[in-house]
Amino acid sequence: MAFKEQSFSACTSILVGKKASIDGSIMIARNEDAKTAWPKHFKVYPHGDHAKQKLFVSPDNGFTMELPQTSGRYTATPEWTDKYGIFAEDGFNEYGVAMSATESAYANERVLGADPLVSEGIGEEAMITVTLPYIHSAREGVQYLGRIVEEKGASESNGILFADQAESWYMEIATGHHWVAQRIPADSYAVVANQLAIQEIDFTDKNNFLFSTGIVAFVSLNKLNIATDSFNFRKIFGTQDLSDAIYSTPRVWYGQKYLNPEIIQDPMSQELPFIRKASHLISREDIEFILSSHFQGTDFDPIGQGPVELKHKFRPISLAKTQESHILQIRPGFPTELAGIQWLAMGVTAQSIFVPFYAAISDTPESYKKGDATYSTDSAYWKYKLLGILVDSNYLEFGSKLKALQKDVRIELNKRIRETDKHVQSGLTSKDKIIFITKSSNENALYAIKKVEELTAQLITEATAFSPLDFKTDANL
Repeated sequence: MAFKEQSFSACTSILVGKKASIDGSIMIARNEDAKTAWPKHFKVYPHGDHAKQKLFVSPDNGFTMELPQTSGRYTATPEWTDKYGIFAEDGFNEYGVAMSATESAYANERVLGADPLVSEGIGEEAMITVTLPYIHSAREGVQYLGRIVEEKGASESNGILFADQAESWYMEIATGHHWVAQRIPADSYAVVANQLAIQEIDFTDKNNFLFSTGIVAFVSLNKLNIATDSFNFRKIFGTQDLSDAIYSTPRVWYGQKYLNPEIIQDPMSQELPFIRKASHLISREDIEFILSSHFQGTDFDPIGQGPVELKHKFRPISLAKTQESHILQIRPGFPTELAGIQWLAMGVTAQSIFVPFYAAISDTPESYKKGDATYSTDSAYWKYKLLGILVDSNYLEFGSKLKALQKDVRIELNKRIRETDKHVQSGLTSKDKIIFITKSSNENALYAIKKVEELTAQLITEATAFSPLDFKTDANL
């Protein structure tokens, strides 16, 4: 097939192993960045048992495949319209597996010349839909998607995140048919930003690495390896150009700077490691901070006090084009229906709130299933987006009020999760557990929205005094 001109989304991903986290959780997380006004919905897709295989046809590029007859229930955040594809992006299935897709990436011209992308191959918009309902572990997810790429081809270069209660994996699809995946060490983390990131591959270590059939022979036959004694996937398949140094590596640098402040690195370095061990145990709040960050504490913060010429030198992690942000947390010591929590922030991460939804919920709030390209008052996405727009226009006056709200709501939601955990483990039947966690999750969402609406009303009221047509009358007149 002919090369497909890629239309990239521009995300930032984080993966954390269970021994690297403060409570033993495995976490995979990502900002979904594409357009400044392009709503996301949040849905639960039910379990399905079909008499025969269903045919999936992508509304984006015509990618086609037959799906298994049984599909597991799963959560996802599709776009408001499927005209350009589904883009389900992230979620949990009923088997306790989490998946986030995709971290858009670039492969270099040498490797694409040898194995071009396939115009009707699998792309980001289809990956969750054709993979998540049919896998029972993170490792199986990599292998399942890998077979699709090898058999039908890929239309884009992408990174995909998988996790279950035992481990997490990061998979990278580079060319039309070749890919690799690395298991994140339990004591480590990874930050990825629109680059092929995986480095040295140990082809003898099947416990920690998976890869496409014939990838070594492919590289050797086409003389693609710039090294003589190693197989560095990033350097063989990726790009190391100035756009990476401006657009991508600074985000990795900032994430690593936050988790390893003792390590001095250049934000434009092309040698930042894929895997690191943090200087402290990582909390979910740490991931929230990184995903909502914009180079705070450095000269590169676009809303900071640094030199004007540096404030917009690098692309920040949180920006206006973020549609939603998610943290898929799998907690130890809990049964499947309680272990997974999908923390979801609609709109711009820095101006939103991560709301917890248990993975086993049977439905989502109505406002999370509404919203199209034009602002509307009944959409969760647009409610968060409106608050961000108000803060943007008067950041000095309103920024502190937003931060105070986010802090108060985080405290309340953390308390509610503890209360729900305790109640569900008190002896409810399986059916009653699902009913209760669905009710609790939706109440969490409605609580956060209520607080957002209250602050929005306050800021609109206060903003009336900022009009250029206002005039301060002398009290003596």
